[in-house]
Amino acid sequence: MTSSEPRNLLAAVLPVAAIAALLIFVGATLAVAGDTLGFDYLAYHAAARRILNGEQLYDMGFQAIQGWGLFYYPPLFLPFILPFGLLDPTVATWLWTALILAAFFIGVAILPVSRTIRWVVVLLAALSWPFVYAIKLGQVGPLLFLTFAIGWRWLDDPTRLGLSAAVGTAIKMQPALILGWAVLTRRWTAVVIGVIALVVLAVIATLVAGLASWGDFLTLMRQVVEPIRTERNMTPGAVLFRLGVDADVAGLVQILSTILVLAVVVVAALRATAEASYLVTVTASQLLSPVLWDHYAMLLLLPVAYLLAAGHRWAVLIPLATSTLLINVTPPIVYPICFFVTLFATVIVGWRPAPSVRAAEPSFA
Repeated sequence: MTSSEPRNLLAAVLPVAAIAALLIFVGATLAVAGDTLGFDYLAYHAAARRILNGEQLYDMGFQAIQGWGLFYYPPLFLPFILPFGLLDPTVATWLWTALILAAFFIGVAILPVSRTIRWVVVLLAALSWPFVYAIKLGQVGPLLFLTFAIGWRWLDDPTRLGLSAAVGTAIKMQPALILGWAVLTRRWTAVVIGVIALVVLAVIATLVAGLASWGDFLTLMRQVVEPIRTERNMTPGAVLFRLGVDADVAGLVQILSTILVLAVVVVAALRATAEASYLVTVTASQLLSPVLWDHYAMLLLLPVAYLLAAGHRWAVLIPLATSTLLINVTPPIVYPICFFVTLFATVIVGWRPAPSVRAAEPSFA
């Protein structure tokens, strides 16, 4: 057997394994989801329907960040979901599910890594509970995956980089950190394009939902966000609080975690390669969220692809640590650990001088 034969065999088997895993884990989850299918998406749908019915965008009756129907996304997200409000909720849910699946696959297809690594990412996603759960909920994670993938693929194209950062920010505020990274790396044209795009989206959202929607959004955030005590929050502070640590101590840990993550972003932007520092920022954008839901971890597939392409096969353990197969035994502390391991590993691998992984050959032999 020649040295290339195992690699060729792997290249042939991977697509079959990835598709089979998707059908088993994602397909089965959607098939048995019942009324829980699109749990989060239906909150987007309800918000769109309120606007179409002449009502306010936000339901101000919520006092906690949990429960069905809470829409707590910025008004900037409205232009993207409003057309779905015209459809029957069931039809819209399935259409949205197809859309976010398509967004993920497009994102994988444009990743600047080898074909083998792309199939590995699909396989890992199929095995990953955060990915499967995001699809079941109708969450925006796959859309963010696509925007981040566009930014990575076209790091040196200011138009695509700026627009992808703007769209990500409009969907969920955390990707605004990408524009901060662009400032640190002096990508001024991308910053200007991103800001202009956000202004345009803000004008559209304001014309549709009214100026009061911005005040309602801020009020709602103050009402519902109590991160440390939020159940199923996977930030370091919240996990420690659920383990019995005093709330003040857990809050201090969370503040220190935030400072550390921001420091890593700055250092990476100044000392790591563009690819590495961008993916560090992608990871940090989720870690800095006051509430870190488990399905946010699906976005770790992006830096995992980078690490794999750089030859670090151990990186498959990051998504496998939160696999659906381990859902009943994985402790919450695994989630922040996975985020921090990914964060620091990406910085170390990308520390300058380091070769770009864009042209790297598959390392799975």
